[in-house]
Amino acid sequence: MAKVFTITEGLENMGALSTGGQGSVYKGKRMGAILSAVKLLPTPIHAENAEDKNFRDFQNEVEKLKKVNEQPCPNVVKILNSGLTESGSLPFIEMEYIEGPDLEDLLKPPHPPVFTIREAIKLADHLANALSHCHKVGVKHGDIKSNNVKYNKDTGNYVLLDFGLAVMSDEQRRSSLRHAGAVEFMAPEQHNGEMIFQSDIYSYGIILYELLAGSVPFPLINKTETSRNMVMLSHIEKQLPDVIELRSNHLPVNWDEDKRTREMKVPTWLLLILSKCLEKNPEHRFANGMELYEAICSNNEGMLSNEEVALAVNDLQNENEKLRNQLNNYKRLAKPKILAVAGVLLFAILALFAINSTFDKKGETGSVKDSIADSIRADSLKTVAQPIQPQNNPDNSETDQGKKDKEKKKNKKTKDGLVDDVPYF
Repeated sequence: MAKVFTITEGLENMGALSTGGQGSVYKGKRMGAILSAVKLLPTPIHAENAEDKNFRDFQNEVEKLKKVNEQPCPNVVKILNSGLTESGSLPFIEMEYIEGPDLEDLLKPPHPPVFTIREAIKLADHLANALSHCHKVGVKHGDIKSNNVKYNKDTGNYVLLDFGLAVMSDEQRRSSLRHAGAVEFMAPEQHNGEMIFQSDIYSYGIILYELLAGSVPFPLINKTETSRNMVMLSHIEKQLPDVIELRSNHLPVNWDEDKRTREMKVPTWLLLILSKCLEKNPEHRFANGMELYEAICSNNEGMLSNEEVALAVNDLQNENEKLRNQLNNYKRLAKPKILAVAGVLLFAILALFAINSTFDKKGETGSVKDSIADSIRADSLKTVAQPIQPQNNPDNSETDQGKKDKEKKKNKKTKDGLVDDVPYF
């Protein structure tokens, strides 16, 4: 285990979560059990004043990043703090710690190599919302890739993480991307050090492509400079492999034929959005996250996938069966009670008839007759009003021992002489 050391006062490093050329991410711990994720940037800052260019650039970018938190978004990680480490003077960004797997984990065994259409649309919606939120306040992420998007186990949301590149200067960013960037997800213009809103849109498209196809369009075979250059060149010049063909090849073998057929019917609107995101020319893509999110919402709103329709039909069938069983039970349990009620009512009618006949023959006043009749009616109504209870059900009868235990519990005193009113179960 990594040595525990203090990042800054009150914030301890609990071990590395990930490391790379663009900085390392550590699990942090504050007082108590509060956990966070801390991104340490690789460029040291020697003086905390405006004369140090690195410090000045860092402060400017952090100010931009603060705007992301002014209106919290469930699909964007919360930025908690920023500053310089006590030793080494490395700039850091402290973010909330998200418990759950990232997309890279979710595409590895034992998980299927592709997402279902339903889950892919959910991810497309959540990540587009994250980009819309960031771009609206002028923040470009610059490093969108499958291990920078996590599934939050507590909320069920997909969350965009790691704004490390967003707080680097242009010069630092260019150098970092050139030597350590995730080239499989980078837009063509990023290979020249340029980072614009449309660069995030392209990377978003690569993630969506990967979830549907089971692979990025141009995989990195190894980490050599030659391999990286080949991937960069492919993004700039090559046509992307057909996503549907790749999906067909990567569908899990344990899916039945119906599910496989269903999962090949990717909505046309989703494929059109994907195609626009992955245009080589940035001007042909969605201009920003707001435009992308609007396209997702306008197409996805009110639409159900084949899987969702099948699930809805299945739920309705189950509910229908449940109601049918309840009705049959009601009829079975209620029948003896209905017969008893009918018998009481019949007795009441005959009794009233007999009373009327008797009093009419004897010539008595109506007040006595009415009093007795009212009494019989009241008793009859009491019987009718009683709730229907299952007959001969031992679960609904309380044993003498149970009554005694309840009475004992009711009268139990606490040490201070008060009655213990804890419910008896």
